[in-house]
Amino acid sequence: MVRSMKRFEYFEATADIGLRAYGKDMEEAFENAGLAIFNIISDTSGIAPLREIEFEITSEDDVSLLYDYLEELLFYHEVEFMLFSRFDVEISEGFHLKAKITGEEIDWERHERKTEIKAITFHRMAVKKADNVEVQAIVDL
Repeated sequence: MVRSMKRFEYFEATADIGLRAYGKDMEEAFENAGLAIFNIISDTSGIAPLREIEFEITSEDDVSLLYDYLEELLFYHEVEFMLFSRFDVEISEGFHLKAKITGEEIDWERHERKTEIKAITFHRMAVKKADNVEVQAIVDL
């Protein structure tokens, strides 16, 4: 499959880093946002798909759903001491999200250590829907 659209990019934010993730729909944009988050922490190309975690969340709107999803990713990263490289997201009516995230336990001898993410922020968080979907978030480093 040839991809003509970039999956994600970063932008400058004071003491933080911003990301924009793109997709043909909400699911793909959220999946790419997950990939962007973990590429800040480590090189996701070196993370094997050894263990899968599933979770569901329901929020009040698209932006809150994005925030809650990214927070959940950080929660599993910190509690399970894992890095993730594959994100499968289904979003249904009522701002309900089901996710399967796949990765492996952190091994800093093998995995590249980049930057620790302290928190997801609501500052400048956005979900833009047009022909494609763009999501934007800023993370506190």
